[in-house]
Amino acid sequence: MNRKADKIDFVITWVDGSDPGWQAEKEKYAPHQGDNSASPNRFRDWGLLPYWFRGVEQYAPWVNHIYFVTCGHYPGWLNLDHPKLTLVRHEDYIPQEYLPTFNSNTILLNLHRIRELQEHFVQFNDDVFLIRPAAPEDFFRCGLPCDAALLDTAVSWDIRDVFPHMMLNNGAIINRHFRKKEVLRRTWTLFFSRQYSAQELLRNALLAPLKYFSCFRGRHLPASYTKSAFCEVWSQEEHVLAETCTHRFRSATDVTDWIFRDWQICQGNMAPRSHKWGRHFELGRDNRNICDAIRKRRYTAVCLNDSAEEIDFEQTKAQLIAAFEEILPERSSYEI
Repeated sequence: MNRKADKIDFVITWVDGSDPGWQAEKEKYAPHQGDNSASPNRFRDWGLLPYWFRGVEQYAPWVNHIYFVTCGHYPGWLNLDHPKLTLVRHEDYIPQEYLPTFNSNTILLNLHRIRELQEHFVQFNDDVFLIRPAAPEDFFRCGLPCDAALLDTAVSWDIRDVFPHMMLNNGAIINRHFRKKEVLRRTWTLFFSRQYSAQELLRNALLAPLKYFSCFRGRHLPASYTKSAFCEVWSQEEHVLAETCTHRFRSATDVTDWIFRDWQICQGNMAPRSHKWGRHFELGRDNRNICDAIRKRRYTAVCLNDSAEEIDFEQTKAQLIAAFEEILPERSSYEI
């Protein structure tokens, strides 16, 4: 894969956790288990979606098309007649036997089924924003997805957290198809690139001698994918991916869409991206620093991850909106 990514689509997934109809349907299926797969803060809306569209229009006007993925609802202000925007309902691309779903893994594992989606696309969660100009080469270079080949270990401080289990499941699939020693020998320049921070390089060096992959570290930023990677993993592991899709909510036995980026990394189908390009923040921990980073446009992309901590939701929401208003005050053509 060495050709240029001529057209790059963006895919953003969104849910309105305050929608009464959606809430009622969710309650019909909500699990009564002890994990955090259905916790309310996973679905609440921060009212920041307009700034996602404003950021894309101002900082990535070259995008080929935007696919806005929801269960069917959408904000009343969204301009569905925009020529670069398509509303994609879950039923439009996810096999019927998996619906309804409240599992982000099911929603993401099937993105390659979206009609007319380009080979090269970038997946955004609705908590990831562009806050300064981005070039196509920030996402694909010579047709290769931009990413970071970072080794990690799955650990947790919360017995209710399903995420570490899912990372280990991804790693199990990778270990079934790739020999770590061979991957590192063949693609060592991807794992020890100067684009990574000193801490990231040290972690890779310390974990490299271990026989198996535990998991790969994600920076929680826009994910560059090829449809080819999705199709290949589905062809190799259809049973495992299909099993995940039968779960209405995230489960400790799931795999995630990161399996596709892990696959791309192990094949060497990626281009290293600087650790300074984006930043992942946990809301509620240091909101002043987060808002300052937005106002000063310190990064190209930021992830504002909703925290499991008890936080003042309304105050934090107001602070974030005020920060975005300073850099993106004008309505975009995606807003009515």
